[in-house]
Amino acid sequence: MNPASEQATGFWAPRPPALDAILARLESLSLKPEFALQRKMALARGLRPYLEGIAGRLVAPLAQETELANLFLLCDFYPEDGQLTLIEQLRDVITEHIPNEERQWLDPLKHSYFDMLELTSLPKPGEDLTVRSLGDRTTLVVPGHESINDLAVGRVLLTRLVGTPDGGESGKAVWAGCGIVLSQADANAMLERTVEWRREMELTTGSFALGEWREFTKRFGYMFLWAFAQLRTDALVDAVVHIRYRRPDDQPYLYAVALYDHHEYRFFVDGLSEMSELKPEKMAPQVGRQGQIDEIPPARTWVQRDGSGGTDSLVAKVTLTSSQLIVECDSPARLDQIKHRLASSFGFSLHFRGETLVPPARQLSIAELMSDEPPPLVVTPEEDHTLLNQFLEKAYLEWSDQPHLALGGHTPRHAAASAARRGKVGALIDEMAQHDPGRRRCGRPGFDYNRLRAHVGLDELPE
Repeated sequence: MNPASEQATGFWAPRPPALDAILARLESLSLKPEFALQRKMALARGLRPYLEGIAGRLVAPLAQETELANLFLLCDFYPEDGQLTLIEQLRDVITEHIPNEERQWLDPLKHSYFDMLELTSLPKPGEDLTVRSLGDRTTLVVPGHESINDLAVGRVLLTRLVGTPDGGESGKAVWAGCGIVLSQADANAMLERTVEWRREMELTTGSFALGEWREFTKRFGYMFLWAFAQLRTDALVDAVVHIRYRRPDDQPYLYAVALYDHHEYRFFVDGLSEMSELKPEKMAPQVGRQGQIDEIPPARTWVQRDGSGGTDSLVAKVTLTSSQLIVECDSPARLDQIKHRLASSFGFSLHFRGETLVPPARQLSIAELMSDEPPPLVVTPEEDHTLLNQFLEKAYLEWSDQPHLALGGHTPRHAAASAARRGKVGALIDEMAQHDPGRRRCGRPGFDYNRLRAHVGLDELPE
């Protein structure tokens, strides 16, 4: 979908009063208890991507999409329980009088269909508008309306027109109430997708009776709604991928995190130092709990910076301790690149413990997502702590029951039950706590390590 200047928008257009009245009668019929299931099935078919697919988890249908799905119910849907269509049912009504000026719209409604119509004349206030079908090149004249006065020639309308009661001989039609404005590129993409689905149906069923454009759109016009929903979903997913998550100091937020175990500290120091994309950071001396220099090798850190756009942003950080490797990146794509680099350099010396790729959940408007510049979102320390806690809790509680090379291949829980290895388990947990990424990112550990100590059978430490 195109940038905000050309993004799809809905519009409303008035219907003739008599057409409005007959549609209200059809709506009333559809709400009767005996038609309730069929109504539900028809609307579910028209809005299927929002009910069954990923679209509904990202965005709600436009009001015009819902109205177009409702027009499919009223004008196109054949009940699956043997009932007559709503238009046929209304024709048979004898319990109340339907004025002729309303009844004359039943045939035009029955023959109406969804279409994608290109503007071939410039909309002018108070003047009729000429549109042409992208499917069969049929040209129709419809009343102009202020809701589309600002559109340029070439824009495309996903809508439904209803021919005038004169049988369409005049080439004139009226709006069925609403539509969606599309760019040429988006309309062509939707058309190609719909044509592809059409071919698949023909091959699956062995029937090529859908060759006529009007026949196809009358029966399966709701597929235009599916294609539009897919278009919106693709655009939103692309927009979400490009959101820039920032810390309060305006540095990139490193939400994509991977955790590894290892057992060859010096090998990793040498290998990471040779990676040209990573630069070592100066580390403070490792200090033990009593203030003495610890026997455990000091933690080392390497960072990757992005100097594009005149900035010097830290976009990745790799922290190496005596037994763990923590990788933090500003996007899943960058994390994936570094993971591949690590795998090619260290192979089976690395043991993958888990990763988190999900940024904080935020409710964004469509305008924000569809803007030309990806929206920057500031992540608070509280949000950061919550995400880290969820990730580390799962990773570390699982760690307690996984064999560890530093413990001679024993699991931490099993090793903690042995007097000879108990101290080593405690030292590993202390090192995890000391280099918890939460200390630097949000001012406190991302995990309660007394929970891990209790989990493996060690005594808890005072806070």
